Amino acid sequence: MASNPFEDDGADYLVLVNDENQHALWPAGLDIPSGWTVAQEASSRADSLAYVEEHWTDMRPAGLISGS
Repeated sequence: MASNPFEDDGADYLVLVNDENQHALWPAGLDIPSGWTVAQEASSRADSLAYVEEHWTDMRPAGLISGS
């Protein structure tokens, strides 16, 4: 049975960000989806989650934040 590459505590992840400032953990080694850029290079899942927690403090899409 294959493990889920998005939930592997032993794997390295990139932190991706899109134009709406939404963040996502992405398994290192997979192609980056269109519309996303690397905000943090490959590191542990724990470090990647900490980066997201520190840098994505408002979960609303950027378009809603600037429009408020």
